[in-house]
This record gives sequence, structure tokens and C-alpha cells, in this order.
Amino acid sequence: MQRCDLAIIGAGPAGMAAAAEAARHGLSVTLLDEQNRPGGQIYREVDRAGGPRGAILGQEYLHGATLTAGLGQAGITHLSGAIVWAIEDGLRISFIRGGRGEQLEAARVILATGALERPMPLPGWTLPGVMTAGAAQILLKQSGVLPRRAVLAGCGPLLYLIAAQMVRAGTPPLALVETQTAASPLAASRHLPGALRGWRYLAKGLKMLAEIKRAGVPRYTGATDIAVAGSTRAEAVTFRSKGQAHRIACDTVLLHHGVVPNTQTARSINVPHVWSEAQQCFVPETGSWGETAKNGVLIAGDGAGISGAMAAEYAGRIAALKAAEELGRITAQERDRLASPLFSRRSRETAVRPFLDAAYPPYAGAVRPADSTIVCRCEEVTAGDIRSYAKLGCLGPNQAKAFGRAGMGPCQGRYCGLTVTALLAEANGQTPDETGYYRIRPPIKPVTLGELAAMEDPSATAAE
Repeated sequence: MQRCDLAIIGAGPAGMAAAAEAARHGLSVTLLDEQNRPGGQIYREVDRAGGPRGAILGQEYLHGATLTAGLGQAGITHLSGAIVWAIEDGLRISFIRGGRGEQLEAARVILATGALERPMPLPGWTLPGVMTAGAAQILLKQSGVLPRRAVLAGCGPLLYLIAAQMVRAGTPPLALVETQTAASPLAASRHLPGALRGWRYLAKGLKMLAEIKRAGVPRYTGATDIAVAGSTRAEAVTFRSKGQAHRIACDTVLLHHGVVPNTQTARSINVPHVWSEAQQCFVPETGSWGETAKNGVLIAGDGAGISGAMAAEYAGRIAALKAAEELGRITAQERDRLASPLFSRRSRETAVRPFLDAAYPPYAGAVRPADSTIVCRCEEVTAGDIRSYAKLGCLGPNQAKAFGRAGMGPCQGRYCGLTVTALLAEANGQTPDETGYYRIRPPIKPVTLGELAAMEDPSATAAE
């Protein structure tokens, strides 16, 4: 069995920064990540795509190359293609790599699992040709491919970023169908003084909007009743905006209305979570250093609450300093001295977040969709099914599994969990905290018997 001082799960900005910081202070670090190359979602394939597609993806994307370069220093073992499926007592990590099971034991663990796009269930969202906006970014970063004749629907800064990148790539979207209303900026205005500390983000947003406008991309705001029309694939987006009904013919629909923490790994080891009213999702309970109620486990980056790539980078370094101090590699005084500027920078980066959360709330029509809309794609459970379970006495998502298998498919609730919680909370007159979330158990990701059997014999290969 492999052993190290610090195991980090996830090679996004938080994970990469944590690895480099910990190694600088003499810790042996093992960085596990599912992807073949480091970068996470925000810096995906930066070492390969930065050159040919850097002008399209932007200067902020190219910053990721400074983090991937830091993984080359002594003391860091980067295990790519490593799928973590369990963390057991004693901080023993079980993972699959190269078709066989392996285990790693660490003195400390940092979870840097990042974020997931918030599910956006609406009529027609399961049709071929419908993707998340983040999936379109993956295509661009990994393969230089972008969908043509696409409509972007939803809300949030990522929608503008992808639209601007599509414009630069010569394949502008047909339209932006946005769900925020005129009241949203008014609700966010109380956070404007704080947001001005993060003025660079506001300036970047205005620059992207100007870029989209110059390209002649129409924008529809306050959209409601959004649906994807089509028989065997997406053929059009229908919606209402400012009292008018609209239909835009298209080949692809890209949905997005925010990102939420990827909490599956943290939940699997019983880290307590609470409902964030501001971000409309569950977040793990963490201290200022990223420490959790689980001894030896810290969480850094968007997995602890959505704050953005630069804030995640600083959070990773802060968590690494905490681990180094706990393991006796630096003193508490040295930890505090090194962390002080990092806390200040992180605070500046997160200052704009309350404004963005209020300005771009999740689309209500997808948070609590119509009865006929599928919410659990794996098991084809509709919103109406969930509401009927509530009438029969179902109080929470774990009971919903027994009523109709919601959350029991391959995604293990990643893409239906928040919707099921919202539907049951509304139907039962409860808060999301009272309603709760799925209980996550290992395996966190699917694992075959052949892969487990191969763990006993390193020379064996997994069964077909």
C-alpha cells in the first residue's frame, strides 16, 4: 500500500495549488485526479490547448499553466486517471487506476473536488442535442470543437463567457435566453459596495457583454416557460420574454444556471453539510482553514462553496499550510505569517460573490419543474412522481429512493439531488435542511469486481 503525508483529491486550481504549497514545506504529496492531465474543469487541457486556443479561451485560462508547472517539483506524485471510490477510517483511500484497484494511506487529506453544474430540468432537456454549457467548454478545451446553431439558455457569468468564446471562435450562438429578471439587479444592488472590491470581475463581465453585442447575438431576459422542442432531437427552444412568446430553431441547446459544490466525497465520509440560502445549495461545514469535523480532512476550493478559480487557488494553499503545521513541518507562527496575505487575496476574490448570487438566481422553473418533467434522468423519475411520494408520506430524498428509485442510478444523485430536495421541501412545508439530502455511501463512483480482484494481485488485469 502506498503512503504519503498528504493526499489531495482533485487537480483543479485548489488541488494543484495545495500540492505545490505542501511540497514546498517538505510534505510528501499524492495528487489523485480522474482526468489524464491536470487542470480541473476551469483549466482543463491548458498545457495542450493554451497555445492553439489561448486567444479564444482568454488570459485567465492561460494562468492555469503556472499551476500545472508547479506539479513538477520534488515531493509530488501526480496519479492521473485515478478514480477515488472510497475513503475509509484511518484516511485510507481506495481508487481505480489502469483497470485495477489500489489503496493509499495518508496522514492528511484535502478534498479539492470542485463544482458541478446545477441541474436544469425543463421540458425536453433529455433530448439529444441538449448539453450543459460546461460540456460545450469541455469540447472546446479538449478538442477545439464547438456546436453550431446553438442557443444558450439560463443565467450566470459562465453563460457570457461561453458565448464570448463562441464569438471568438467564429461560431456565435443564435441567442442568449436569460432567466434573470429586472428585479434581480435591484436585489443584488445591496451587495454592490462589496462587489466593487472585485471590480475586475464586473469589468470583465461588461467587456464580454460588449463583445456579444458587437457580434449581433440577441439577448432575451426574464425568460419563463422555457422548453426544448423536438421529436427525436432538439429542434428549437420555446419561451416567453416580456410578454411575448418566442421560438428559436436550433441544432443544439446549452443549458446553465449556476454551479454548486461537488459534495459527494465529503458526504460519503459524513462531513456535516448545511443549506446556503445565498447559493441555493448545500455546502460542507468548514473552518477558515478548510478544516472539517472529520479528523484529518480539509476541503478547499469550490467544493466548500462556490467562490471562483482564483479564490480556490488561495484556499488550496491555505489548507496546505494548515496540514503542514499539523504535521509539524512549520510552526503555527510561520503558518499564520504565510497565510495572512492569502486570506486577504481570497477575501478580495470572494467579495463579488454575494452580488453575483443575488443577480443571477437559479431559474425557478427548473428548481421546481412541472409535474411532467423528468428530474432523475437515470431512473426516469418525474417531478410529479416526487410530489406524489410526498403525498404518501415521503419526507426526504433517502425515502424517495424506496418510493421510486430516484437517486439510485449511475450518477448517484449528483444531478437530481438538489431538485428532489426542493420538491419535497416545498410539498411538505419544510426547509431544505429539514428535508436533507441523499446519504452517500461508497462506492462513490462505479467499480467492477474485476478491478477489485486485481487489487489483490498487482500483476492481474481487470476482467472484461
